[in-house]
Parts: sequence; C-alpha cells; structure tokens
Amino acid sequence: MKIALQLGLLPGESVADKIGWAADHGVEGIEISAWNYKVDQIPQAKKDFEKSSVPVVSICGNPSFDFLDPDPKKRRNSIDESKKYLELAGHFRAVGQIVPPIFGAPRINDLSPVKDAVTLEKELLVEICKELGDFAGKQKTLFLLEPLNRYEQHLLRKQSDGLEIIRRCKNPHVALISDFFHMHIEETHTPQALLKAAKNVRHIHLADNTRLEPGTGDIDFVAGFAALLKIGFKGYMAYECGVSGEDKGKSLAKSLQYVRDCIEKAKTYGQKPKIEPPVLKGPIPGRKGILKNSRVLAKR
Repeated sequence: MKIALQLGLLPGESVADKIGWAADHGVEGIEISAWNYKVDQIPQAKKDFEKSSVPVVSICGNPSFDFLDPDPKKRRNSIDESKKYLELAGHFRAVGQIVPPIFGAPRINDLSPVKDAVTLEKELLVEICKELGDFAGKQKTLFLLEPLNRYEQHLLRKQSDGLEIIRRCKNPHVALISDFFHMHIEETHTPQALLKAAKNVRHIHLADNTRLEPGTGDIDFVAGFAALLKIGFKGYMAYECGVSGEDKGKSLAKSLQYVRDCIEKAKTYGQKPKIEPPVLKGPIPGRKGILKNSRVLAKR
C-alpha cells in the first residue's frame, strides 16, 4: 500500500514546492482535484506535473455534480466534464477519477407507486456508469464511485450501496473508493465492509474521525489496513482531510509516520504472539541425569 497526499494539503507556495516536499517526505503519489484545475486549466495540470518526481495518482471530484438531475442538459454537462478528467487521469496513468454522483437529497421527483426517487436514481446512475466506464476503459483508467456519509449524500452511503451500482452496471472500469472518515460514520464494522467489497476497492481516502489527519482521532487504522492487506489491496491511500496545528508540515510529517507504523502493525494484526519455551539455567538433579541448560546429559 502506498501513501498519497492531496495537492492542497502539501506545504509550499508553488506546485513545484509541493512536489518537492512530497518527495522529501517519502510521499508516493499526489491527488489533484477539479478545484485545483478547472476544465480550461487541464493543459496547465499536464505542464505542472510533466517532470514531477511524484506522480499524479488520482483526480478528485468534478466541476458539477448534476449526474442525477432531472434536466438532461445538466446531466450531459456533468458527464462530459467527467470525460475530460478521465482523459486527464489516463494521461497521468492515474488510478481514476473520484466522483460522488450527487450531494444532498434527490432531485428527481418521486413517482410512487410506479417508482420512487431512489429507484429511478439508481437506474439512471447504472446507465451513466456504463457510459463513463466505457470511456474510462479507453483511457486505461477507472471511474471511481465514492460513498459519502448521511450528512452529505442520501444515495451512496455504505460500501454496499456503491457495490450495488458496480455490480448492476457490469463494467470493469467502474470501481469503488473507500473513505475511512465516511465509513466510520456509516459502517458498523469498517474492516468487514472492506472485506466484503474486496477487489472492487481500488483507491482509499484517509482522514481520522476528527476529519483531520490520521492520528488525531480514534479510528482503528491498523484493523482497516489489515483488511486491505487481506483483500490484496496494493493501491494508493490519499489523505483527504484538514491538518491540525499551526505548523502544517510538522503535523503532516508526524501523521505520515503514524500511518506507516499502522501499515507495519497491520501486517501482523490478529496473529497470536509466539511463545518461546523457557530456557532452564544451571544444573538440576534428575533421576537418571542432570538437566543442564535445557539439555539432558545421561549418566554413563
């Protein structure tokens, strides 16, 4: 598993400064966003990272989130914007573009008793994922669905909600991003949710329950990372969080070490400790011999 940081979290005045900090602190990837680079700034993104020593590994978000709007023009606009970022992800050979398909409540009218709003949204999202999955495949990247928590999204909240759409669209280029912060709110057992999602998990977002950097709260990252190791996850885990303290660089460096320590602990998580047999010292009289230094020396 590899650690990435979002561009906006990295200390430095310029993109070059941020890349330098990441390289100096062993960060293995950078996640950029549609807010860092708007559609008309995509050429600049390519230029900024053309010779970067730390690769762009994912793109977060989209300029608009009208994928499930009742207005077909708005839906088409969000889909077309997404394709531009999927193309950029392909350019960088990144994992993919991360997209929560909607924020807030449903926008589509409830047509019960024929179909309720959520049923309609899911059917629409499946068709959109088929289109964007096909496009992502041509770019050799992924369209990544992100479940959020109940305070941000009504549709995809648990990992199982994302899995339902992925399985229904049957497109190998549509996958799941799992966010530890959102899972801490919605899942009853984060490691089990990851185990059930298995190979569909292709990217990770990291934040503690404080929504600050890992190590500032009480999320059990060791157990979560152990589940990721068990499903064979070898991808990137990108920080998506705030950073505590006045010295952001110092806080980030401390958190990076904390996450690395958690990864190491996860490798032996759940294993029973080996109990070494006691070593007996000094001669101990025996019936037929003397037990010395745990060896029986038979009398002759």
